[in-house]
Amino acid sequence: MSKSAGIVIIGNEVLSGKTQDTNSYFLCTELRQLGVEVQKISTIPDVIELIGHEVAAFSQRFDFVFTTGGVGPTHDDVTIEGIAHGFGLNVVRHPDIEQRMRQRLGADVNEARLRMANVPEGAELLATEALFAPVVKIRNVYIFPGIPRILQERFHTIKERFRDTPYFLKNVYVKYGEGVIATMLNEVLAKFPQLLLGSYPMLDIPEYKVKVTLESKDPDYLERALQSFLSSLPDDAIHRID
Repeated sequence: MSKSAGIVIIGNEVLSGKTQDTNSYFLCTELRQLGVEVQKISTIPDVIELIGHEVAAFSQRFDFVFTTGGVGPTHDDVTIEGIAHGFGLNVVRHPDIEQRMRQRLGADVNEARLRMANVPEGAELLATEALFAPVVKIRNVYIFPGIPRILQERFHTIKERFRDTPYFLKNVYVKYGEGVIATMLNEVLAKFPQLLLGSYPMLDIPEYKVKVTLESKDPDYLERALQSFLSSLPDDAIHRID
């Protein structure tokens, strides 16, 4: 079975529409390429109790949990406190982060900035070459900053630890609509129940009407499912396969 993942997007700014979430799309894309199945995404406000409840629940349910947002120096950056609350842990100041911040900032260091050195007790630091925003790991939870560029840099630094058996994918672009091919889709799934099968209508592309995706971690199983599906389609139904 695939390793599973859950993503918790934290921030009032996402829920209010002030900021568009791109982090979940990035993480889903990267994790899929690594062979990890994202099973749930949750977007929640900057509320300590809610963060704690959601992250603790995700931690029990999924192999990996990724949180983004709420790790800065301001009043609404309460992710660390929330996760510590959810696990029944104290918040402590990590000496390595604090030391580097003091060395970098000198006289400009202040208590607000030093809040960024706080971690749940027992946390591990990853991607430690980052000055202010290393990835904080507590149990199976990976705490990322919400700024997309920083999140992406940090993720690429540690992503190999998540690698699993890869998915193999085939895309079939079909000239007929879903109403025509629905029976064929049902039949191939009945024959190959472990197949991950998707069907996506395309409204503005004249060459084809549906993109069908077939995925499996077993390339032979995938090929057999693909041939079964193709043989069930009308002769002129296929625009292309990739």
